[in-house]
Amino acid sequence: MCYVYILECSDDTFYTGWTNDLQKRIQTHLLGKASKYTRARLPVKVVYVEEHDDKISAQKREYEIKQLTRAEKIELIESCIS
Repeated sequence: MCYVYILECSDDTFYTGWTNDLQKRIQTHLLGKASKYTRARLPVKVVYVEEHDDKISAQKREYEIKQLTRAEKIELIESCIS
């Protein structure tokens, strides 16, 4: 199982990534060791997660989400809440 996730950073920006171990990856972000982008914007919180069967589909979806505008990302996040 792989996951695509969106983090909300302390400066209200979004970071999108994929992983095969969600808990470990989020912990790595929180420790400031996962990416240069989130390291400078701690703390972060998980606002969206999708499950995927394989790495390729997760990576494709990550790319699709990264192409969305901020408004479209907010819509996506809100759609999973309601």
